[in-house]
Amino acid sequence: MHTHAQHCHHHYNSHTALHGKKLLWVTLLNFIITLAEIVGGLLSNSLSLLSDAVHNLGDSMALLFAWIANRLGNKKADKRRTFGYKRAEILTAFFNALVLIVICLFLFIEAYHRLREPKPIKGALMLTVAVIGLIANWVSVLILQKDKDRNINVKAAYLHLMGDTLSSVAVIIGGVVIWLWGVVWLDPVITVLVGIYIIYHTWSVLKQAIDILMQATPPHIDIDRLVSEIRNIPQVKDIHHLHVWQLNDDQIHFEAHINVAENIDMVQAAEMRGRIEACLQDHGISHSTLQIGYNCCKGHEQLIVDENL
Repeated sequence: MHTHAQHCHHHYNSHTALHGKKLLWVTLLNFIITLAEIVGGLLSNSLSLLSDAVHNLGDSMALLFAWIANRLGNKKADKRRTFGYKRAEILTAFFNALVLIVICLFLFIEAYHRLREPKPIKGALMLTVAVIGLIANWVSVLILQKDKDRNINVKAAYLHLMGDTLSSVAVIIGGVVIWLWGVVWLDPVITVLVGIYIIYHTWSVLKQAIDILMQATPPHIDIDRLVSEIRNIPQVKDIHHLHVWQLNDDQIHFEAHINVAENIDMVQAAEMRGRIEACLQDHGISHSTLQIGYNCCKGHEQLIVDENL
């Protein structure tokens, strides 16, 4: 017996399309920033600006993949992929978070080399390009600000852009200090601090993506409480073969075998199923598959879900 709550699909699709348009604009803007920083870094001999350009290039590719995944996520389910393409966004979010951490590690290495072998730079040109990059990055952050908590992929892209913004600030601060006082060691120090900040915030996205891909129970779902509430419903003897997982960042699925205490008729079974579905919806679960039986799966009546977690 399969059921799911009715959703306003038009509303959802409009939000998804809006996410896609915003990601596309931000991606194009980020590629322009990258090109400007590469040219500026070469002309000013600024390693920090080139490092920021590499950072931006990685983020631009990640944003491009995020936009592609957003487009794939809108494709309808087919005979081969009956769940649709929603997991494409989760895969991309995982890849984005991983790439961002790798880029930060690369920046740590570059910062170490710059501490050992500082190089002179043309401060005025470096600052001009860095300020332009900062403004463009900040505009991109504002574009995605409202949607960052609605979609894991948009959140990953948002974190990329926050990292770019902070990186631009670090380049500007380092450039001002180098230009005015020649304190060249400050720039790599700021770069390391920014990298630590980015990794700290990106780790949650990476962990969430891994949990979804591993079909882990969502952290806000209390399995013990859920099972207890279902068992308290009249006619329910026990519940077993229970699984709770997320298809993507907003769709939670539930499946279980429900063993009834008596050999009830279809009308009673439908009433019991309705009460179970209402219980699931109270926990934020809108898609459920329930197999109802009498004296079914003997030997599994005391199956504990925690043994499989």
